[in-house]
Amino acid sequence: MAIRLIILAAGKGTRMKSQLPKVLHPLAGKPLLGHVIDTGLSLNASGITVVIGHGAELVKDTITQDVQWAMQTEQLGTAHAVMQGLEGITDDDTVLLTYGDVPLTRASTYQKLLDVVSDTRMGLLTLRMDDPTGYGRILREGNTEDGPIIGIVEQKDASPEQIAIKEGNCGVISIRGKWLLSLLKQIGNDNAQGEYYLTDLIGLAVQNNVAVEAIHPDDAWETDGVNSRVQLATLERVHQANQAQALMEGGVTLHDPSRIDIRGTLTHGTDVDIDINAVFIGNCHVGSNVTIGPNCTFENASIGDGTHVKANSVIEDSVIGENGDIGPFARLRPGCELADNVKIGNFVETKKAIIGNGSKVNHLSYVGDAELAENVNVGAGTITCNYDGANKHKTIIGSGAFIGSNAALVAPVTIGNDATIGAGSTISKEAPEGKLTITRAKQTTIDGWQRPTKKQ
Repeated sequence: MAIRLIILAAGKGTRMKSQLPKVLHPLAGKPLLGHVIDTGLSLNASGITVVIGHGAELVKDTITQDVQWAMQTEQLGTAHAVMQGLEGITDDDTVLLTYGDVPLTRASTYQKLLDVVSDTRMGLLTLRMDDPTGYGRILREGNTEDGPIIGIVEQKDASPEQIAIKEGNCGVISIRGKWLLSLLKQIGNDNAQGEYYLTDLIGLAVQNNVAVEAIHPDDAWETDGVNSRVQLATLERVHQANQAQALMEGGVTLHDPSRIDIRGTLTHGTDVDIDINAVFIGNCHVGSNVTIGPNCTFENASIGDGTHVKANSVIEDSVIGENGDIGPFARLRPGCELADNVKIGNFVETKKAIIGNGSKVNHLSYVGDAELAENVNVGAGTITCNYDGANKHKTIIGSGAFIGSNAALVAPVTIGNDATIGAGSTISKEAPEGKLTITRAKQTTIDGWQRPTKKQ
């Protein structure tokens, strides 16, 4: 029997006070809806249908996962939304109904819901809480905590006795396709809001001798939805705390688990040490025995074993080999590939730079669109002049070359193996290997020169 998901994501999210559809607001760098879809995909579902409405085209343009789209042009309630997403659902399917603004429900919780489904039983995610304000209340036979579920009443339609119930409806349902298709047709809109409530499905199922089994999440935050930026920020911190805990359980040292953000995926080796305020974006990997100083940012970066990244460094779309020494205040822009034992010092910027084993760019330099062979030394203040105002050009530096301080290498240009460039030189032609190349104006001292003074 196939698993099918229907994700409701048509709401505007008025309380977000944003032009962006609510389900596209990012949590850990990914849209809320993206989190829900990824969890659904992990269940090996044969199909995922997302019901959209507000900002539909933007939602479809933003979400990259393979899903089927359904439109809800009128906001007539949750049951009406599900009705729009029934295309392709068969009687034998096991269907999970969930929400695009509830991003942190675990796959294991969804699986528990799916596991209880049969031709005579459905699943419902519920939560017992001290204050269930805003939640529909779970009605059980005999008003006991463990009696059979017989229905749900929305808070605005509940009696004072029902308001006192502590078990709330989390809205996520698992059900056999034939019952979903059949019972949705029986739902009316005779309620305070004049809407078609999906919660009415529960009472109708009971009437048709379909038992409703409650599944409880391991943590309450699995059921939390996002309706405001405050709630979004709260879930962001929950998610980051979960990721930090997983890192530490995997052997990573975090100097402060509350001051690390992972906005994507981070894989790692052993004995990794991460100081405060590290941010990892996209797909990042950190090898074994790596140390990361405070206030560093990594985006789609791979850091080799034994490398030290010092404070306030930024590494984007780049690969660093083993035993590197980076920073402080280094910036590696996209396209950099550093071999082993490379030193990138303080206030150095590189871009599309291929740097060989043992080479050093120590201080206050810019190396862009360049290939450096092994054991090159680039002096302080050196720049590769790679842009002529219209096109980028490459600088090639041979192994063992020594570039003196404050040199300007005007690309396209080649520096030969073991060549030396004198400090302060502007090099626009090939520098032969093994020789000193220097361009420097004659130094002149003017006798009798008077320094200007301010007029009184």
